[in-house]
Amino acid sequence: MPQANTPPVNNAADDTFFEIVFSGGPLGIGIMIVLILLSIVAVYLIVDQTLGLRRKDLVPNDLIENVRQLLAQGKLKDADQACRDHPCPLSFVLASGIAEIEFGWPAVEKALEDSLSEQAARLYRKLEYLSLIGNLAPMLGLLGTVAGMIVAFREVALSQGTAGAGALASGIYSALVTTVAGLLIAIPALGAFAIFRNKIDELISEMAYSAQHVFGSIRRRLPGASARPSIVPPPRG
Repeated sequence: MPQANTPPVNNAADDTFFEIVFSGGPLGIGIMIVLILLSIVAVYLIVDQTLGLRRKDLVPNDLIENVRQLLAQGKLKDADQACRDHPCPLSFVLASGIAEIEFGWPAVEKALEDSLSEQAARLYRKLEYLSLIGNLAPMLGLLGTVAGMIVAFREVALSQGTAGAGALASGIYSALVTTVAGLLIAIPALGAFAIFRNKIDELISEMAYSAQHVFGSIRRRLPGASARPSIVPPPRG
C-alpha cells in the first residue's frame, strides 16, 4: 500500500552560515547589515589606533633632545622651526610653549597645559567611536532578538496554539542570532577601547614629562618661574 508523502523537515543543523546570519526576517536582516557595517568600522578604528598610537611617532626622542639643546643655546627661532619640521602632537605642545617664552614662565606653563589638553582631546576623539560601537552593537542585537521573538510568538498566537515547539524554537533561534552578532562586535570593541585609552594616558603623561625636560634648561631664566615645574597631564577624556 503506497505511503502518503510526508513534507520535508527543515533541519536547522543543515543551515549554512549565511542562512543562519540572515535568518531573522526583513528586520533581522536589516539589523545584521548595520552590525556588519559597525564591525567593519570597528576593525578600521582598531587598526588605525594600533598604527597611530606609537611613541616614536607621537613623542620622538630626537625632537626632544634637538629642541632642548636649541632652547639651552637661546635659539628660539631654530627651536620653533625644528618643531614645524617634525609635525606631531609633541611638536605642537613644544611650539605652543616656545611662542610664549617672552611672556615668562607662567605663560609658557599655561600654553603647555592648554596644548596638552587639546592634543589629548584630539587623540581621544576618534577613540570614542570604539566605545560608541561597543555600546551600540549589543543594543541593536537585542532589538533584533526582541523583534524576532515578537514575530515568533505572534505566529503561535495566530495559529491558536497549533504551532509546535519546533516551529517556536526555530523562530527564537533565528531571533537570537542578532544578539550573538552584537556581542561578538561589542566585546573586542570595548576591550580595544580600554587598551587604547590607557595607551593615550601613557602618551600624554610622556608628553608632559618631555615638555618639562625640554624647558628645564631655560625655565629658571624666565621671569615668574617657581621652584619646581608644575606641568601636569590633563585629566582623562
